[in-house]
Formats: sequence, C-alpha cells, structure tokens
Amino acid sequence: MTDDPRKPKAFRLEPDPASNEKSSGPKAKVEQPKAGARKARTKPKGRQPRALAAPEIHFEEPSDDALLPAIARDHTIAKRFRWGGILASGALGLAGLWAGLAATQLIEDLFARSPALGWIGTGLLALILIAAFAIILRELFGLWRLKRLGTTQADATRAISADDAKAAQATLTDLHSIYDARSDMRWGLAQLKEHSKAIMDPADRIKLAERDLMRPLDEEANRIIARAARRVSVVTAFAPAALDIALVGAQNLRMMRELATLYGGRPGTLGTMRLAKMVAGHLAVTGGLALSDGVISAVIGKGLLGRLSARFGEGAVNGILTARIGLAALELCRPLPFLTQPRPGLSDFMREVVSFGGDGEQGTQDKSDKPD
Repeated sequence: MTDDPRKPKAFRLEPDPASNEKSSGPKAKVEQPKAGARKARTKPKGRQPRALAAPEIHFEEPSDDALLPAIARDHTIAKRFRWGGILASGALGLAGLWAGLAATQLIEDLFARSPALGWIGTGLLALILIAAFAIILRELFGLWRLKRLGTTQADATRAISADDAKAAQATLTDLHSIYDARSDMRWGLAQLKEHSKAIMDPADRIKLAERDLMRPLDEEANRIIARAARRVSVVTAFAPAALDIALVGAQNLRMMRELATLYGGRPGTLGTMRLAKMVAGHLAVTGGLALSDGVISAVIGKGLLGRLSARFGEGAVNGILTARIGLAALELCRPLPFLTQPRPGLSDFMREVVSFGGDGEQGTQDKSDKPD
C-alpha cells in the first residue's frame, strides 16, 4: 500500500438504456443505444417486440342455444315439434278417412239393394253431418264466449289500476254485447246507459257497471253454489262409496256450467272442461282446497248426524270443497272484479252445507227471520 491518498475525482454515470427507454417515452427511442442492441431498439415508433406484445382477446356473446345444455336443447327442439299433437292429428285424420270410406261403402251398398234405401241412407248421413257441424260450432262459440268473459275482466282490471278510459269503454261495450239479448238484464243496462253519460272517470264507470249489473247475478250465483254444496253433501252421505266420486264430480261440473251460463258464458262440453281446468289451476295457485283442522272439526262436530256418523261428516267436508270450487268458478266467470259488491266467502255457505245435520231447522229459521 502507498501512503499517498487517492484524490477525489468527479465522474459521470452512464444512464441505463432500459430505464431510459421507459422514463423518457418516445424521445428515448431516437437516441442511439449500444451497437449490440441497435437492431432491437431502432424499430418504428409504436411497434413492440413480439415477445412483449399482449395477446388480443376477443369476447363474443354466446347465443341462447349455446347457453343451454345439450339435453335442454334437445328437449326444446323436441317440444317445438309437438309430437303429441302430430300423433293426435294423424289419428283423427285417419279415423275421419275410415269413417268417410265406411259411410260411402254403406251408401253404395244401400243403392245396390234399392234406390229408396240409398236415398234414405243419404238423407240420414246428411242429417248426421249437419248435427255434427252444429255441435262443433256450438262448442267453438262456447269457448269464445268463455274467453270473452276473461277479456272483459282483464279490461276492467286495467281500467281500474291504470285509470285507462279506453279500457273502461271497451269493458262497457263488452257488457252491452253480452247482456243485450237477456230480458232480465234490460233494466240494469238501461240504468247503466243513463248514469254513465254523467260519469267520466274510468274507475267510477266500472264501479257503476258492477252496481247496476252484477248485484242480481251475484245473488243468483250464491244460490247456485249453496244448492250445489247441499246436494253434494247429501249425495256423499247417502250414495254408495263406489259412486260418490263420480256423482260429486258431475255435480261440480254442473255447478260450474250454471255459473258460466249465468254470467254470459254458456259453455258447451269443451268449454266446461276448459273452465274446470282453469278452476283447478286457480285453486292450485291460491291453495283454495286446503282445509284447516279447525274447519274440519267444526264441520264434523255440527249437528247430531255429524256426531253419530263419519259419513255425514265426510259429506259436509265435500260440500265445503264444492263451495270453494264454486267461489273459484265465480271469480273466473264474473266479467267484473269485486269493487263495490261484497266478495262472498266460505263462511257464507257453512250453514247451508251443514243444514242437513242437527242445526238444519235452526238455520232455516234464521234465514226466514231475515228481512228481504
């Protein structure tokens, strides 16, 4: 080592090319780097080396079918084809062809035997075709009338909720077209026509229509439901166990058809079946067939016959179920919602259902004491 100390000396650090390129931006790309890295750093502005380039990712919205699993897509495609409808259509078409060929062969055989028999057979065949055509038209008109009641109720509900004057006018027009041909509704229609001229509010017009038209129909509907409930109670109590289900079903269908006819539906066989399906759906949604233990015990405990025989208690329960079905059918067939008139409840029919028991005379006496 030497004793001569090193003198301080100023020197300058060369900047790092990589850090200079990041910090200085486009200006650093113009400076000349080292010779070994010249080719890599003197590329045109805006381009990056391939190793540093970020891959471009394109997102595409998948179609609705791609979101479904394979089983769901197959089920959707199979549902579109409606194989059950195709099967039914093919079977009906084949049955129609067979019936036509059989009828033609029969007419030819009759003509071969005797011209008189042939003409008689032709007349009978024409009569059968005319009757079948009339029945088909009646069923179609019954379905259309039942649908019109639902449309009128929907228009009335929209007029009340949205204060829609157009829906209120459509509701009144439908009511006039439904009840114009009925003699028992002429007074109500005249009152409605007279009072509606002075009322402009849509909700008030619907309330006026309910007051003038629905009150007598609701009273008759309550009598129909009460009569059906009593009939079902008696049928269940006295009919054999093998027949009570069929008899109760027939009474319920009859009650629903009477209610629809009362409110202007007049459904045929298909219309009644459709109404029964609608009632079943309505009860399934609202839970209308659920009976609590308190109601069952109260019904079974009513009257001396209910205490002595479980069969009469079962009849009372079936009567209450019939009353609930009738109330659901009333709500579906009534062309206007309940606004000014009281909505009937199950408690209104309890006395009617259990009147065949020990409290029957008392219930009749109470009803007769009420003023008209």
